Amino acid sequence: MPVLDQVPDFSSLRVAVIGDLIADRYLFGRPSRLSREAPVMVLQHVGEEFGAGGAANVARNVWALGARARVVGAVGDDDSGLQLRRVLDENDLRTDELLTVKGWTTPTKTRVLGAEPRRTMQQILRIDREPENGIDEETAFAICDNARSMIEELDVLIVSDYGYGVAGDELSEVAKSAAAAGVTVVLDPRSSLSRFQHITAATPNISELARSTGHTVGDFEDPEVLATAANQVLESCELAWLLVTMGNAGMALFGHEVPKAGLFVEASGSDEVVDVSGAGDTAVAAFACALAAGASGVDAMRIANAASGVVVMESGTATCGDSTLRAALPGSPIPD
Repeated sequence: MPVLDQVPDFSSLRVAVIGDLIADRYLFGRPSRLSREAPVMVLQHVGEEFGAGGAANVARNVWALGARARVVGAVGDDDSGLQLRRVLDENDLRTDELLTVKGWTTPTKTRVLGAEPRRTMQQILRIDREPENGIDEETAFAICDNARSMIEELDVLIVSDYGYGVAGDELSEVAKSAAAAGVTVVLDPRSSLSRFQHITAATPNISELARSTGHTVGDFEDPEVLATAANQVLESCELAWLLVTMGNAGMALFGHEVPKAGLFVEASGSDEVVDVSGAGDTAVAAFACALAAGASGVDAMRIANAASGVVVMESGTATCGDSTLRAALPGSPIPD
């Protein structure tokens, strides 16, 4: 099968990303000595960064590909929520439908990274700050109302589920309505895979697929077991495509015009992976946009694989721009 040599034009796509927004904080340090208080390394502080994760990172990846993106969801009225809004505004992402929930904690992941000078920073520790409860029902319904009101203005709807309550039953109905109206609807699931039906596609990672089908990840070392589970989801949810992301083992595609055994592609990029954070966000953004722009499912997988191979070579939740994607594609052929 020939290598894809052309990336679709994403510039006319109108995309909404709805789901759980996450704030990413990064603390950087250089190892200086062992602590006298405990057997741990002391890091000398050298910098901090703030980034956008979860649905916010999916939206940033859509924007980086050149499409027009808007974010639908909620943040708290805390410092992380304010900074998350600022990052999205700086990326020219529409945040008109982004709600602020008084007293709610914006999910925040703080990563501590360290390395000697002239070496790549590596993650040492992650601290998660999470709300005691997910999004309340009233807010979840308001988010869904916002999404429902824009269906006629969309080409793509991406649901980014990180388990904080946005991707519930009401949103599944909104997604079904959008798909029925001709919108390309793609779900990146955490716990909601079986809830969403009659949409275009889903992009679970291998752990999420295993959990939703009663398997272990080890079961999927047998490609026949993986194919059976994937086709079970395709049929029960009535999806056109199921893209299974498998980390350094690449991706597998099941669905229309694909053999029941699936099509597999090796992971794109160098073996020297720096950081896998947000690779799934990049994959769903690229896959959904490619499908909406007219690419076949196979070519959309190629594009998603190449984009993911770019971002894992950078620290933090990175994005893959259109020109970078074009340069990466020749290195990601799909075998016959």
